[in-house]
Amino acid sequence: MIMIETLTASNFIAQLKTHQSEKELEKLTKFFKGNDGKTKALGVKFGEVFKLAKQFTNMPLVEVEKLLDSNFYEVRMGAVSIMDYQAKDKKTTPERRKELFELYLDRHDRLNNWDFVDRGAYSIVGDYLVDKPKDVLYTLAKSEDVWERRTAIVATYAFIKKGELDDTFKIAEMLINDKHELINKAVGSWVREAGKRDEEILKQFLDKHAATMPRLTLRYAIEKLDKSERQHYLNLK
Repeated sequence: MIMIETLTASNFIAQLKTHQSEKELEKLTKFFKGNDGKTKALGVKFGEVFKLAKQFTNMPLVEVEKLLDSNFYEVRMGAVSIMDYQAKDKKTTPERRKELFELYLDRHDRLNNWDFVDRGAYSIVGDYLVDKPKDVLYTLAKSEDVWERRTAIVATYAFIKKGELDDTFKIAEMLINDKHELINKAVGSWVREAGKRDEEILKQFLDKHAATMPRLTLRYAIEKLDKSERQHYLNLK
């Protein structure tokens, strides 16, 4: 186990760099979809990033925030992974869960790729909001920032797991005609997940929106329906 005094951002980055490879660098450079013009890749497999983040689970949040300041893709992935591990830890206090939630939202500008959002939105944001008002998600759904909009829908997976589907479909409705491909995929994916819990509600949603929603969203949404139902909704386009 790593001693608490060594759970620093600088130590994490130093250990991360021992796993660099040129082959991985080429792959990750193509994988990043953000457009900040500053993010670079170290060339470390995400499996190694996650493994190291697990060892640094107890890192103080002041050090995690230093990782979020990095321009290196894998370093920021390490930060959100550490936050994710803390959020999922049953020993984490309510106070720390609130701090994680606030850090995620306060530094959302540093979580500017789909995989950062998918790694942390439901555990850090969604799980925290399960028994609280969901207003912040509706605010995020109206954001001009694509990653904040993606957080709004992805975070609802925490509610889906509890059998609570209303917010997923309400936020999906807000984002149904979004112009960004990564929102189209997210909306389709999470209404599909909600539909696994209640197929009739999914069908009601599709009956209302299938004819006008982006075809990409529709294809993701209907993936788990039977063939004849999939064809029915595709024919509405």
